[in-house]
Amino acid sequence: MIFNIPQFIDKEDKIVGPFTAKQLGWFAAGVAIILVLYAFLDTVSTVIAGIPVVLAVLAFAFLKPNGQPLIYFVIYSVFFLFRPKMFIWKRQPELLKPVKKTVKKIEPLRTRKELTDDRIKEIAKLLDRQQAGN
Repeated sequence: MIFNIPQFIDKEDKIVGPFTAKQLGWFAAGVAIILVLYAFLDTVSTVIAGIPVVLAVLAFAFLKPNGQPLIYFVIYSVFFLFRPKMFIWKRQPELLKPVKKTVKKIEPLRTRKELTDDRIKEIAKLLDRQQAGN
């Protein structure tokens, strides 16, 4: 038997054109808010008050910080602000305390040899002999 296996389960279904159901919901909420503003305010005040509403609706519909919808980010931020924060200090047992080690100065295994002019001439003669032998 052949079964169809869904492949893109992490993507939301597109309902109208390129928009998902959540995005259409945000657009509907934005239109409702602007209609309420239009009912209670004059035209110029509605336009001025509607600009932040439109920007907020677009942000909530399309913006995904860290791959999460913006509404989750806002909810988590509110929870962080108003939930109590508890910091617990745990003392380390004596066995886990870092041990102070004294660092011994390690002397190099080899001492640096100084090259004198006589030694350089001797090495040059040895190299000349090897090249002549090849």
